[in-house]
Amino acid sequence: MIGLTEDKRTEFKIKLTDNIEKEVIAFLNTDGGNIFIGVDDKGNIKGLTGNLDLLQRTIKDRIKDNIMPSALGLFDVILNEKNGKKYIQIIVAKGNERPYYLRGMGMTPDSCFIRIGSSVESMNQEDILNLFSKRTRNSLKNIKSPKQNLEFKTLKIYYQEKGFEVNDNFLKKLDFYNDNNEFNYLAYLLADNNNISVQFAKYKGNNVSNLIENEDFGFCSLVKITDNILNKIILENRTYTKIEYKTRKEIKLYDYNAVKELVTNALVHNDWCNGYSPKFELFDDKLVISSNGGIQEGVSQDEFLEGFSNPRNPELMRVFRDLGFVEQLGTGIQRVLKSYAKSIFNFFPNHIRVSIPFNENQFKKETSKLKYESYIFLNQLQKSIVKLIMDRPNITQDELARLLDVNKRTIIRNFKVLIDNKYIERIGANKNGYWKITDKLLEEQL
Repeated sequence: MIGLTEDKRTEFKIKLTDNIEKEVIAFLNTDGGNIFIGVDDKGNIKGLTGNLDLLQRTIKDRIKDNIMPSALGLFDVILNEKNGKKYIQIIVAKGNERPYYLRGMGMTPDSCFIRIGSSVESMNQEDILNLFSKRTRNSLKNIKSPKQNLEFKTLKIYYQEKGFEVNDNFLKKLDFYNDNNEFNYLAYLLADNNNISVQFAKYKGNNVSNLIENEDFGFCSLVKITDNILNKIILENRTYTKIEYKTRKEIKLYDYNAVKELVTNALVHNDWCNGYSPKFELFDDKLVISSNGGIQEGVSQDEFLEGFSNPRNPELMRVFRDLGFVEQLGTGIQRVLKSYAKSIFNFFPNHIRVSIPFNENQFKKETSKLKYESYIFLNQLQKSIVKLIMDRPNITQDELARLLDVNKRTIIRNFKVLIDNKYIERIGANKNGYWKITDKLLEEQL
């Protein structure tokens, strides 16, 4: 059993059918949902056989090619397995350019569908016109870029590192042009040469009265901005260590994986149309992340916290998923709530603020027994390398060079020092292995 029943947000299918586009359109035009293929009407997993990679690609291509407006960034096709049986899950978000319809058929009752209970129904012409009149006009792809002489060297490098082919159609496939064949605001956000400013402020104390650092990560591609902020989050995530007899206990300021989700969400779902960027603020007792735009229309606070997805910027979401910053739709908030309470979220009409508390009480309680990992015998670059390896064991030397803004030769030279002193070691092959911090380094810093 899959543990669900067919309802407004759930559809079961034994196999891929000819009307899968119709089912997806109904979810896009209603509140989003999930289609499970390889599952019977009662929720029993029957499983799928054959070339399932090809089946996934077929589903993706059909949704991409046969639905208008573009549903890119609004769906995921996931291969799951339970009790030895494989099935496919199509996750569909609520669309923000409704009504969606079958390509080539126009916005007619024969082409536009909605979800009513567990059924798919045709929309009437009046509802189609009402939805069209409310369609979001200020999507990133419809706004003209304030600059037209844009370059995308950084973005292309990120895509190539992920194994994508970067050809002459690369920018067009990413929807970087408006209807007049001009660069749009999506292209502007991801270009090398924009004027986007994203601030990371650090304060001494628990309020904004004593600013000690204000770093600007802007004026470059949003993917580079994201990488830089995540690197900053790693470096600020201090580790405290308590030593007891034959044991060593580490305490981090915050759960990096949860914070990574929140940082990425703030950047991807920010309302960039109003000209305001997200803001990141580090205090002695918390990390505060603020993004603009509030919850998307039609999604309640409870639905937001349950992970029902309604991406504000689906084209941007698509890029971030391609590059591995985002996994599948609707899972980020749920991962955050495994580490933090719902109360960290504060909702306002025009923005969302998340306050991630540090484990201050535990720090205070054990202050006399805790020791900060200073690694005083390493230089600053080597400390940064060690901290990045701790949080990202699979990190490559190329990624380290990019994140730490040094050339690869410098990284290789400092790696040699760490390896020769047996402070780090390589586990596994170059392609699939990872870096490990050795016990020797941990013992020497204690």
